[in-house]
Amino acid sequence: MKKVYFLVGSQNLYGPEALEVVRKQSQEMVDNLQNELKDVINIELLPTVIDSETCVEDMKIVNNDDDCIGIICWMHTFSPAKMWIKGLQILNKPMLHLHTQYNRELPYSTIDMDFMNLNQAAHGDREFGFIVSRLGIPREVAAGYYLNSNVLDKIRRFIRVAKAIQYSKNLKVAMFGNNMRDVSVTDGDRVESQIRFGWEVNYYGIGDLVELINNVTDAEVATKMSEYKEKYEFNTDDLDSVEVQAKYEVALDKFVAANGVGAFTDTFEDLHGMEQLPGLAVQNLMDKEIGFGPEGDYKTAALGPVLQMMARDKDGATGFIEDYTYDLTEGEELELASHMLEVPPAFAAEKPKIEVHPLGIGGKADPARLVFDGVSGKGIQVCMTDMGDRFRIVCAEIELVDIPKEMPNLPVARILYRHEPNFEIGTTAWLMAGGGHHSIVSTALDAADIKLFAHLTNTECIVIDKHTTEKDYYSY
Repeated sequence: MKKVYFLVGSQNLYGPEALEVVRKQSQEMVDNLQNELKDVINIELLPTVIDSETCVEDMKIVNNDDDCIGIICWMHTFSPAKMWIKGLQILNKPMLHLHTQYNRELPYSTIDMDFMNLNQAAHGDREFGFIVSRLGIPREVAAGYYLNSNVLDKIRRFIRVAKAIQYSKNLKVAMFGNNMRDVSVTDGDRVESQIRFGWEVNYYGIGDLVELINNVTDAEVATKMSEYKEKYEFNTDDLDSVEVQAKYEVALDKFVAANGVGAFTDTFEDLHGMEQLPGLAVQNLMDKEIGFGPEGDYKTAALGPVLQMMARDKDGATGFIEDYTYDLTEGEELELASHMLEVPPAFAAEKPKIEVHPLGIGGKADPARLVFDGVSGKGIQVCMTDMGDRFRIVCAEIELVDIPKEMPNLPVARILYRHEPNFEIGTTAWLMAGGGHHSIVSTALDAADIKLFAHLTNTECIVIDKHTTEKDYYSY
């Protein structure tokens, strides 16, 4: 299990007896937090920061521990913040500043100056908060008694996001081919992506994949078909076409494993040697938290598994969708979000069906794909765009709704949702923000998760929600 380190600030001025009390009380707090959070994280106490040298040594431990996703800092007493500067300057993991104290209540009848000197979070945390702000270090702050439910919820959110950031920093994305010709919003600065988010985005020739496809054995196809039969309902007699997708997925499994890849893209214009467009194969891979972006959209491909990692301990679905068409009935406007082939089965309201149909685009054989209607419930739609001088995350609150009528002539995955605060403002704000037509939808995460991820990665974030007005989007 991953871990966070707990760093406590004090100083030598108080003497060894007081520092021993600080250590014991800090360990007790760590033990209590561990008991509350044992399902998601391990928490370890580091030596109390009493001077610059201790701080630097603690931060070295944090930085060099691959299991560590971040730190929680708290000032038990006053801790002069200049002693934190060198350590904070080398810190390379997310931070949560816990503004709390050991005691829940003031001991009104017994409080004296010894107690005041020992319990100075109101004093020390302000000193610490200043130096972190002065250094320009992004962090989360959780304020209140450390065992209160609202504080624990904030710590849990920080842990989710910190896990996603660590995953992001180690993510490799393969692009089969380049960006789709003439498409703008899916493109981006891959060098800056690696600097900002850690994504290693590299090109691979489609021939690398086709070679693997051509070497897939009948036994491997049979094993994959057994997996499909266990997970999905077959609504086709064209098993040959389904087996083509099985070959694709076996080959992609091998490619992903051999290259340490966590996400990939493809494009219509570079599928030479493939009989079908990847459909079922990609949908099933996304169900295993492998990211995908069509049209060479590496940003969406990477964002998908990052948000899936963030949502791993929460109920709900998270995955790729594409904006397609609308129901513009006045006052009841809805959007049909889908894709020709690649919406993941995590969104299925019922057991998905494997079907084979013509696609009408791409010039390939009829591809096998999963067909289903989507789930309902509150959710968010998230995309990342490259604005030239910065990346921007756009996060819109939406409500997924049940499909009201059958769509017998649209054999793809279908998700229907309503924009917040309404269609006019919600879609206008998305357009004014430069939001793309590929995004990640999640019924597990909320806008606060995305805002924290953006904050901790120094990324601009625009949130569209029930409070958004016309005045807001003219300022984007």
